[in-house]
Amino acid sequence: MPTGHNTEIRTDIPHSARIWNYWMGGKDNYDIDREVGDASLQIDPDIGTMATESRRFLIRAVTHLAREEGIRQFLDIGTGLPTMQNTHEVAQSITPDSRVVYVDNDPLVLTHARALLTSTTHEGVTTYIESDFHDPEQILADARNILNFTQPIGVMFMGVLGHAQTYDDVLRIVRTVMGEVPSGSYLVYWDGTVDSPTYVAMCEEYAKSGGVPYHTRTQDELRAVFDGFELLDPGFGKVTHWRRSELELVGMRDIAAYGGVARKP
Repeated sequence: MPTGHNTEIRTDIPHSARIWNYWMGGKDNYDIDREVGDASLQIDPDIGTMATESRRFLIRAVTHLAREEGIRQFLDIGTGLPTMQNTHEVAQSITPDSRVVYVDNDPLVLTHARALLTSTTHEGVTTYIESDFHDPEQILADARNILNFTQPIGVMFMGVLGHAQTYDDVLRIVRTVMGEVPSGSYLVYWDGTVDSPTYVAMCEEYAKSGGVPYHTRTQDELRAVFDGFELLDPGFGKVTHWRRSELELVGMRDIAAYGGVARKP
């Protein structure tokens, strides 16, 4: 997600949400995104796997929260472009009256939001907030118009906080949002780590392209984001392994993406 407030779609500068969309087989991207996406795959062939596996983690996490934990409200911050089985589609397929608020500040994402919102259920609510995650107070102010902050909320930061300018920013953003949601709410979070040299090299090369840099961090830094919350089994770890059977993990490629799901006490 960009760090500035944009009103214009730039087709001459690559954008991570559009590149992610390209890696996942989507059509909402431009030549510059495909060029940088292909160059990135040359450096780290596993990045395409990270894109699809992170979405599968989202699907499993939202399914669990909706089905097992009774969560009926989701705040998906830095949602990116719609691809397969988005948060509201997963949640509302289980509980049609679920309320989902997406947050992004990329103009292309917001353009596509209009079409995406037509797939919401009659009973539920799906909407977008145009905001930057560096301004969590504004996100909370807008979200209060749609979500009930006296009831638990599933808060999601799915592979976007690497775009936060500093690690202190990551902690500030998460703490600010989670500080305002009630007990029984959940944090769903993952990001890329420094474990894979090819992934780190790819992120460094991406920063040279003019796109907003993505900062890889250590597993310990990512794990500390969950401090004060109760991690659900299997705890903090590879997103590819979260609530996956042994059979499903056979032949799974290793990717440098770690996170988890945790409850606010």
